[in-house]
Amino acid sequence: MVFITEKTLRDLEFNLVIDQIVPFAISELGAIEIQKIHPINDKEERLKALYKVDEYLSSFVNENRIPNHTFFNNSDAIHLLGIENTFIEAKELLEIEANLQTLNTLLRFFKKFKEIYPVLYANSQEVIFSKGISILINAKITKYGTVSDNASSLLKSIRKEIGSIRSQIGVSFERALKRYQNQHYLDAIKESVVEGKRVLAVQAMHRKKVNGSIMGTSKTGSIVFIAPQATLKFTRELQHLELEEKEEVIRILKELTDELRPYRDLFIVHQQYLTTLDVVAAKAKYAQSINALLPIITKEKKIFLREAYHPILWQQNNEKNISTIPQTIELNEQQQIIVISGPNAGGKSITLKTIGLLQVMLQSGVLLPVHEKSEFSFFDTILTDIGDNQSIENQLSTYSYRLKNMQVFLRKCNDSTLFLIDEFGTGSDPELGGALAEIFLEEFYHKKSFGVITTHYANLKALADELEFAVNANMQFDKRSLAPLFELVTGQAGSSFTFEVARQNGIPYSLINRAKKKVSSSKVRLDKTISKLQTERNKLQRKSLSLEKEKDLAFEKKQELSNKQLRVQDKLEQFQTLYDSNQKMLQYGRDINELINRYFQTNNKKQLTAEFNKWIQTERVKFTKKNPPKKRTRKQKQVVEKIKQKQQQKLKQTEKEVLKAVKIVRKEKSSKEAIIAKKKAEYQFKIGDVVRLIDGRAQGTIERVQRKKIVINYGIFTTQAAIDQIELVKAAKP
Repeated sequence: MVFITEKTLRDLEFNLVIDQIVPFAISELGAIEIQKIHPINDKEERLKALYKVDEYLSSFVNENRIPNHTFFNNSDAIHLLGIENTFIEAKELLEIEANLQTLNTLLRFFKKFKEIYPVLYANSQEVIFSKGISILINAKITKYGTVSDNASSLLKSIRKEIGSIRSQIGVSFERALKRYQNQHYLDAIKESVVEGKRVLAVQAMHRKKVNGSIMGTSKTGSIVFIAPQATLKFTRELQHLELEEKEEVIRILKELTDELRPYRDLFIVHQQYLTTLDVVAAKAKYAQSINALLPIITKEKKIFLREAYHPILWQQNNEKNISTIPQTIELNEQQQIIVISGPNAGGKSITLKTIGLLQVMLQSGVLLPVHEKSEFSFFDTILTDIGDNQSIENQLSTYSYRLKNMQVFLRKCNDSTLFLIDEFGTGSDPELGGALAEIFLEEFYHKKSFGVITTHYANLKALADELEFAVNANMQFDKRSLAPLFELVTGQAGSSFTFEVARQNGIPYSLINRAKKKVSSSKVRLDKTISKLQTERNKLQRKSLSLEKEKDLAFEKKQELSNKQLRVQDKLEQFQTLYDSNQKMLQYGRDINELINRYFQTNNKKQLTAEFNKWIQTERVKFTKKNPPKKRTRKQKQVVEKIKQKQQQKLKQTEKEVLKAVKIVRKEKSSKEAIIAKKKAEYQFKIGDVVRLIDGRAQGTIERVQRKKIVINYGIFTTQAAIDQIELVKAAKP
């Protein structure tokens, strides 16, 4: 059973997160359910809730987006189904049918994409859809939310008569209108509508000349509105028919409602499903708005917040165009308690609240604004002591109230507890309150609870150094400007910068020096030492971060090289396969070419056929030795065939790549040859150049150059050659 009190949720301002999710709901029922969001007791249900939101969030970026699931609130109709001799209005029945269509669309969608949305699909399988309900409703209710004429023969007959009577009323009214208009009894507006009936606009002086029933007068009294006598008879008949129609419609709706009563529980399930999906969608939309995701859920007892944001602070800062600095902090079995110290207004409390709020959000099925490599486990108990701790109702002082809280902490703390305490030990005498706080912290430690506290007490900082699985931490400050950096560093307690902050805020040096004299020199030295160590720690931290980045960069490069090596190896294997295949084809070609040449010499077809069959048999034996036949099932043959097809596709692809590369090489070679040819054409041969004939190997030295001919000395003899018949081997030294 999870123990997270309303007080804890208030301390962590969980209600503000809920208030931010509510506007994303598409229905009133969804908004109501969001306001009820609380930490989920059952671990399996908690994980399902998180996976649903994560799957829905993924639908925003993939091609298979979840269909629209806007739905109507059928609560009143469902309520009436539970009361005998009641009926549901046609419009509400149409809304039930619309919800059924929405539900059917969703069920078919999740069935189609069950591999993409496995948890949402599994949840949809719990819902039963009945086509019979839609058939019942559509048979009697139109798409406009009225009872269909064909719902009963009597209704059809009544409506036909109503149509006929209305037609007669129209005809008789037009006659009266024309008659009295010709007699100039009517006002300029001629007619009007009173109580849904057409009436004549008669001038007051002529009202007695017009037969009919007076329905009213104008504000000035100059016009009298009269229903012509000719239409009154038809109107009374129409009213009678409309009453009959209403009675028949009610009878049909009662009959249809009775047919739907057995499905009442099913309608409840449908509405709950659509409402739950609306809540999931709202959580996903909220997650998208704050860049949230599902962190790693680990069975190991730990919290690892990497680049985590407080969602409320992040949104507030965004509205003000202020950047928010993320927090990185870890609690595990080797670091179960963290004691954060440092000056006020440095971000200690917000760090505390960030840890608690994100943990509560996760256990309520809400995704978190953290780095994807963040890790979380679940806690059965979360305890907090944050903010104003004075109880006016019970007339308790701050310290008394805190002691009451500690009583709860001592009773509830165990190895599945996360506790968060702000300004631990304050409210009483520093030495006595600090001593008691130290004992409390030791108790929490020995019970193996996880926790984070903030404090200014030196004895608690010292205790954190002494306990094996506890650690000090501090919020970073710029020592010169004393401006908070809002960065948490673990491993060292922080200085409170008491005198430095006082000086920064304009307190005179004389008063600060007097204050220093009242404090023991060892205390001042300790605070100075802590301050100095904190500065050194900052330098080391910056170097460490730089080295970490370089390490990550080196690892990425190593991975990239490894991937390249694998791709190169794969290409080499493909090239080798292609080469072997081509060599085999060339050998086949040479063998067949040899057979054909012998045939051309002998012109003996019988010998050619015999030699060819012998060659075929030899090649077949070779192939069988390398690929001995195996008995395979039809399915295995299909698998082998698919593998062969894939290999062939790979070979074709490799062949394309090789040909492409060959074309490039040929182009480059041709380009180089053209450049060489150009250089050769432009080269002016001179005495002493070493040359050779283009189609020869012997090298000689130019002895004389005569226009288009040169004399080449080969040592033993000399010869003449045309310039275009020789090529340069080595130019003479200048």
